[in-house]
Amino acid sequence: MASSVNTSPNHPYIPSTDSERREMLGVIGVNSLDDLLGDIPIEYRHPRLSLAAGLSEQELSSVFSSFAAENASSATGYISFLGAGAYSHYIPSTVRSILQRGEFVTAYTPYQPEAAQGTLQVGFEFQTIICQLTGMEVANAGMYDGPTAFAEACLMAARVTKRTRIGVLASADRRLPETLDAYSKHQGIEIVELSPDVTEIPDDLACIGIQSPNFFGAIEDVERLTKLAHDSGALSVVHVNPTALGLFRPPGDFDVDIVTAEGQPLGVPMAFGGPYVGLFACKKSHIRQMPGRIIGRTTDTQGRIGYALTLQTREQHIRRERATSNICTSTQLIGLMVAVYVATLGKQGMKDLASLCYQKAHYAASEINRLEGFSVETNGTFFHEFVVRCPASPQSVNAALLERKIIGGLDISDRAEKSMLICVTETSSKADIDRLVAALGEIGDRS
Repeated sequence: MASSVNTSPNHPYIPSTDSERREMLGVIGVNSLDDLLGDIPIEYRHPRLSLAAGLSEQELSSVFSSFAAENASSATGYISFLGAGAYSHYIPSTVRSILQRGEFVTAYTPYQPEAAQGTLQVGFEFQTIICQLTGMEVANAGMYDGPTAFAEACLMAARVTKRTRIGVLASADRRLPETLDAYSKHQGIEIVELSPDVTEIPDDLACIGIQSPNFFGAIEDVERLTKLAHDSGALSVVHVNPTALGLFRPPGDFDVDIVTAEGQPLGVPMAFGGPYVGLFACKKSHIRQMPGRIIGRTTDTQGRIGYALTLQTREQHIRRERATSNICTSTQLIGLMVAVYVATLGKQGMKDLASLCYQKAHYAASEINRLEGFSVETNGTFFHEFVVRCPASPQSVNAALLERKIIGGLDISDRAEKSMLICVTETSSKADIDRLVAALGEIGDRS
């Protein structure tokens, strides 16, 4: 049906004419739009909205600038040591430069993907990068974010093993099992909490879910836990910080079955929590149970390279009972950020980045551990995050830090008494760290 824009006061943005609307209502068998809303009381159908007067673009820009000025950020002289899943890293200018090209400015699913060869090539390169980082055989073209990738991985393990109990280490970020619970609540899945020191697991687990570095920044014994899982017929699902893979051995070296991660540290701004991109890789033997999409590279009849969606497991493409994914959108634009970021840094750059994060965090921890009343509680090897026990409540310590234009660590008193989680990345200079240590020293003296 042809349509035109109706600019009448009552319907300024509905792209259909009065006659077209009458025709549609007639086909439905009603006389007016209100006849479709009979179940809604009349007084609630068209509520009067109390809206402010309209503003010009210039006025609106000024309003939002004033809102932005209320945020505590580096632009207003603050330094931050807050992490816990969203991390501040320097993003090279190449990322935004490529991102803003007209060919790439889309975040939604290409419904005729083979017509968008550039988009598919980016996805293919993204998959290749994730395989190289994780040491795994196959990777998909992206998930919604880290926690949903982890949840999908555990459900995939349940399908592979045909078991319904999933073990998750107690040292993991609680958002991981909470997201899994939300995904699996109506699928008969039971989540079992396991100690990181576990030496024996139930023989009916589908997988062991491991976060390494864990929520507290410590490195888990992935090799031992993976062997423990395999000895009982379970799979090993490891959730990683992708930045740490520049320094530590990849999960693929330890025979891990599925690897997930939050891709935000790889060139994606924190942006108040999103949009982000989940990373997902696994052994090739499990590929048929993998959620999401896989992009493949081939050649046409003339020998030219071409890209195509090789595997799509969502219900729009295969029989619903065989679908292994509910992902209806693709994070292609965020995946492009990741691909450009990692390509810009390269192998040595990723190693240098991880080394800086590691060394700076350990320097900060050693300095804080010397302060009266403070102690670093994270034992063993840790990566760019560590737990600090405070002489007073973390809430009061953070309030005092904020007065000095320092954003402190995350209050984790619900998991460790009087403790906060401090994060240090390559963006934290030695002067920034020394400023934090000096401030904590003053706060400790007053406690």
